[in-house]
Amino acid sequence: MSFPIQVTFRHMPRSAPFETRVRELVRRLERFSTRITSSHVVVEKPHQSSAQGGLFTVHLSVCVPGNVIVVQRSHSADADHSNAYIALRDAYSAAKRSLKDCEKTLRAKVRPQTERSAGGEAPAH
Repeated sequence: MSFPIQVTFRHMPRSAPFETRVRELVRRLERFSTRITSSHVVVEKPHQSSAQGGLFTVHLSVCVPGNVIVVQRSHSADADHSNAYIALRDAYSAAKRSLKDCEKTLRAKVRPQTERSAGGEAPAH
């Protein structure tokens, strides 16, 4: 199944290899949920006069029915985020964890309803 991925670059030139990597990582999220309907990734390099010292910020949103998972990775104390690929990797990892939690919650909500409908009334405790 395929879903639209929008990639936006702010305060930096568009990079075809980096955009390809963004799309590859976002597509990998399908391993954890087949319910993804769309995704938007914003990669931003702050102005050079910024107090963050040129660290990249990655905003990643993943839409699933009934929920939007939003991740922002901008660690002013993490010098590794001066590399856009590392900032992207960290955002992807956080989105993956959030998506897994969302799916786990959904399965927990669906399972008891299925058990009740299959076996009639739920036993009283």
